[in-house]
Parts: sequence; C-alpha cells; structure tokens
Amino acid sequence: MIESLLVANRGEIARRVIRTARRLGIRAIAVHSEADADLPFVTEADEAVCVGPANPAQSYRNVEAILAAAKSTGAQAIHPGYGFLSENAEFARTVEAGGLVWVGPGADAITAMGDKINARNLMAAAGVPVAPGTTDPAADVDAAVAAATGIGYPVMVKAAAGGGGMGMGVATDEAGLRTEYDKVRAFAERMFGDGSVLIERYFPRVRHVEVQILGLADGRVVALGERECSVQRRNQKLVEESPSPAVSPELRERILAAAVRAGEAVGYRNAGTVECLLDPATGEFFFLEMNTRLQVEHPVTEYVYGVDLVEEQLRVASGLAPTFDPDALVPRGHAIELRINAEDPKRFLPGPGVIRTWNEPAGEGVRVDSGYVAGNTVTPFYDSLMAKLIVSGSDRAEAVERARAAVAAFEIAGPKCNLPFHAELLENEEFLSGDYDTGIVGRMR
Repeated sequence: MIESLLVANRGEIARRVIRTARRLGIRAIAVHSEADADLPFVTEADEAVCVGPANPAQSYRNVEAILAAAKSTGAQAIHPGYGFLSENAEFARTVEAGGLVWVGPGADAITAMGDKINARNLMAAAGVPVAPGTTDPAADVDAAVAAATGIGYPVMVKAAAGGGGMGMGVATDEAGLRTEYDKVRAFAERMFGDGSVLIERYFPRVRHVEVQILGLADGRVVALGERECSVQRRNQKLVEESPSPAVSPELRERILAAAVRAGEAVGYRNAGTVECLLDPATGEFFFLEMNTRLQVEHPVTEYVYGVDLVEEQLRVASGLAPTFDPDALVPRGHAIELRINAEDPKRFLPGPGVIRTWNEPAGEGVRVDSGYVAGNTVTPFYDSLMAKLIVSGSDRAEAVERARAAVAAFEIAGPKCNLPFHAELLENEEFLSGDYDTGIVGRMR
C-alpha cells in the first residue's frame, strides 16, 4: 500500500481523502492556497504546504508548485480529488514521469474521454448507445446548421472539451442555433482553450443517470450501481440518489453492462463515472460523457454498496485487489446526497461570507462531508460547495424522512445557504414520486 499521499485539492474532498488515508495509516499531505490556510483539511493533514495565493491558477492548478510540494515532503503518490487538475492528462503524465504514483486513471484514458466528440465515437464503436449527433466538430456555424437539420431540432450545442455542466446551450431553431454556436464557441475558447463544438439531439424531458465504475488492478472493470442526478440548476447537480427511482432491474442490467464496456474500451483503471441521458418515455439511454475521476456524489454509492471508494482508489493505485468480491456486488437500501452550497436558495447566486454558526446534523444514516467549520470564511475564489449531506435508509421513503430531519437540524449562519431549497424539494410531490426529470428545479421556480 502507498505510504504517503499528497492531496492536490481543497475543501471537503481533500478532507475526505485525508480521512481515509489516515485510517489506512498513510501519511496525508495537504497543499493549500493562502486563502485556505485556516480550513479543516489543512489542520487535519499530517503535513501541509502553501502552494500560492488564492487564484487557483497560481495555487491548486499550479503544477510546478504542487510537484515541488510533493518532492519537499517525500510524497509517494498524488490524489487529485475532483476539479482543478483531476482530469488533466498532462499533469497525470508528469506525476508518473517524476516517479510518483497517480491515484486515478491513466493519462491515455483521460485524453481519450476528455474530448466529447472522440469519446462519443469511441463509445459508439464499443457498442455503447450514443445520442444522434456529430462525429466531428462543427467547423463553423453553417456546418452546425447543416448538422442540426439532419439531427432535427431541438439540439444541444456543446463544447467538445467542456465538463461539469459548463459550455452548453439549447437551440430550438436555426436562429437560436446561430446564437448559441457563437456563445458556446467563445466560452469554450476562453475556458478550455479549445473552441471545438459538437451538436447533439436535445431531449426536452430527460433524466440524468450515471454509473460508478472501478477499473481494478487486475484489468477487470466493474460497475457499482447507478446514481440519479436529475435535480440540477444550470446543468449542474444539486441532489443525487442511488439507486435511481427510474431504473428497473432490466434497465439496470443493460446500463451497467454498457458502462463496463465503456471502461473496457479505454483500458480504464481506478474510479470513474459513465454519465448517461435516460429518456423516460422510451426507456432508451445514451452515453453523455465519462468523468475520469472521483465524483462529488460518490458517497451515495459507498452507502449502497458498503465500500470506501477512496480506499479502493488507493488499492488500485497500489496494485492491490479490492476489499470486496467483484462477483458478489449487491446493493442494499437507498442513499441521497444534498449539496449544501453558499448560494441564494431561489436564484442560486453565490453568497460567500464568514461562517458565524455551523452545527451539523447527526444520527443513524446521516453523514456530513464538510469543508468548513464555524469561524471559517467561504471566499469567492472557489466553488460554492460547503458540505455534502448524505443520508441513507432501508428504502427511499426512509432516506427521505431522514433527509428532512437532517436538513432541519443543519444550522448555518453567515454565508447565503441553499438549505431552504432542499427543505422545499423534500416536500415536492414530483420529487417524492420519483418520477422527475432535469426540469424539476425550473418547475419549482
């Protein structure tokens, strides 16, 4: 097993990785920006190194500073968490070239799945269903219009190098497509340094269902169930649950098998997620993208399958067998994750500030993965996620009841907070029925 681990991230995910590392007797090393010096993940690590100012480009995305921290502390491995450098293939290659262990998929898999058009084509060749769309970037707006005419409106305009719900727009006609194409292309060039755009069929009513995969050290790829991620604002997730209320046993068998084929097609190792769109009217599902990292919502899978996914990541990176029997994976119960963000619960606009009160709920089936404590400041430099409230129960109804009680008991004062949104959602008839889609937040507003 790896003996020392540098966590190249911040907040709740850094704290989460450090917790498992220390449980396993691994020396945990944190890197942090000047703005994050007082956060819990820094004090809970065995050692911590400041890698730069608040600006992520000068700290958490500063490859030279992170590698220097690894060298100065004698780190044996690097865990990238999610975001920042986690899906940067060149960083992964540089880590390994420097003789360190990369706790994640190989750089070739990251590269293969990082471009959405290339990923679509790879998946189609592997027999994974893909939505109707372009097999090459739309070179200009006229090419996009021609593609949309063949696909049929409405269409989704997507940045080929995008991710995390960023760089997307919907067009219902040619005029709208011309506007969205220019917007998405400009955004993609600015954010990702790659203005390539693809056009796909847009499904007005669709569910977002993803599958957790794990590429094992012996070369096998296994699927640890699916997660429902349809509660979203601006194409970004707010609530996730497992198993999905929309997935029947027959559909589960098909979608998990497709996810395993996706992983096998790129020789996948370590943890990853195959994201799909599910048409509730037909039961058809289509490959959306593959996230070559640990997901924010991984705890719901941990509850349902009784595994520690960070431990499994470390075991794969160390060349060790998993703690579970890959041939005897059995889901149990139901789990729901609520993202607690420093944002206004109506319009979801960020609201950073000093945390005056922070009292976390507790009890059976309740877990909080948080990045902050009272007295800390939520700054405007990073994502607004403050904590993840995860609840589990013997079934969905029990999980919902525990979620209601936990939301009511969670006390946060200082920054804006979306706890009132979650309280509203947990009383929403559409959500409670389980028959909801990605438009549910818009209908609540």
